[in-house]
Amino acid sequence: MLTVYLSGEIHTDWRDQIVEGSQGLDVKFSGPVTDHAASDDCGVAILGEEPNKYWHDHKGAMVNAIRTRKGITDADVVVVRFGEHYKQWNAAFDAGYAAALGKSLIILQRPEHDHALKEVDAAALAVAREPAQVVEILKYVLTGKLPG
Repeated sequence: MLTVYLSGEIHTDWRDQIVEGSQGLDVKFSGPVTDHAASDDCGVAILGEEPNKYWHDHKGAMVNAIRTRKGITDADVVVVRFGEHYKQWNAAFDAGYAAALGKSLIILQRPEHDHALKEVDAAALAVAREPAQVVEILKYVLTGKLPG
């Protein structure tokens, strides 16, 4: 079984496309909590309210980091998606963490981000443009078969 952690952008259905495209493969997927409000508020919901927004966000980031570290550590492959509209500093951090752990890293990004992500891309084993390409990489890794 191949364990794949899906990190990054949460505003599109790219994760669903990869999971659906991988049906029939021996793959287990994990990832962050993609409900934005739940992710932002998990720290205060569990550990108590914070009047200062910085500490509100800090508590959430720390609780989320437990899940993220566990998911990346357990993964064979880490896929990090950089979306179109937001600066995903957390995605860049996840990519760096995965690279530091020696994980097989696939970056999923649009061509217009190539320059901004050149260092991240240099740490990856593949840079894909579409979720379907990630699926084909996973199929190839597990079966040795090319598309078509």
